[in-house]
Amino acid sequence: MGQNPTILVFDSGLGGLTVLREIVRARPEARYVYVADDAFFPYGHHSEEEIIGRVVPLAGDLITEHRPDLVVIACNTMSVSVMGHLRAAYAVPFVGTVPAIKPACLSSRTKRVSVLGTKATVKREYTQALIRDFAQGCEVTLVGSAELAALAETALSGGVVSDEAILAELVPCFVGASEEPERRTDTIVLACTHYPLLLDRLNRLAPWPVAWIDPAPAIARRVTSLLPESRDGPNEAEARMIFTSGRPPRMSKALMPFFGGRVLA
Repeated sequence: MGQNPTILVFDSGLGGLTVLREIVRARPEARYVYVADDAFFPYGHHSEEEIIGRVVPLAGDLITEHRPDLVVIACNTMSVSVMGHLRAAYAVPFVGTVPAIKPACLSSRTKRVSVLGTKATVKREYTQALIRDFAQGCEVTLVGSAELAALAETALSGGVVSDEAILAELVPCFVGASEEPERRTDTIVLACTHYPLLLDRLNRLAPWPVAWIDPAPAIARRVTSLLPESRDGPNEAEARMIFTSGRPPRMSKALMPFFGGRVLA
């Protein structure tokens, strides 16, 4: 067994906190550095080339500064654009976040699945390849939301977000409204880590009940499989949050539950 590992979680903003929360539950003893690239947010508004040019050198700087044992890219848009480039450039293990199309299609009873992500995520060839390889005969509807990630950040920050604004982004996911229930969309992939922040409201606003597929538990299992067991117990002081814009972490009480109740450095 080794010393407590350092895990760097890198996201476009605050959505990756939903992934962090699951990793902390699985590895409570680890040291955590959470980096929110709010200076470049929202990633869904940038081209693939712009994201690669931004993320690859920034990840190198973060690895040099923090010396993590593992890096989690807690952003679908980032992951479907740069994972191959990151793994080619750096020796540290990377765990990405990609649309959970395979488990969604395996579990769907009606064979109608929607993928709700940023416009960039749903356009990427990586996402198209996942559908070709794992659709399992399902009809997969891709829904690119321009605003839902920003709405989630606003809500987490205590801002007011109307039901109407959320519903406008959500409605295209629900296919078959005029048909029998057994032919309607029954499964929706949350292909942006921001979206689980709104899950209670998504459930309430949904035109009919569906299964929401959140990849965070699977990511936590993958992280655990790649890291050796630790020698020491939990160290609740070891948590940092960094914004690339340079602003200090706000809403510390609201953020602490994602870090397992730790006080942020």
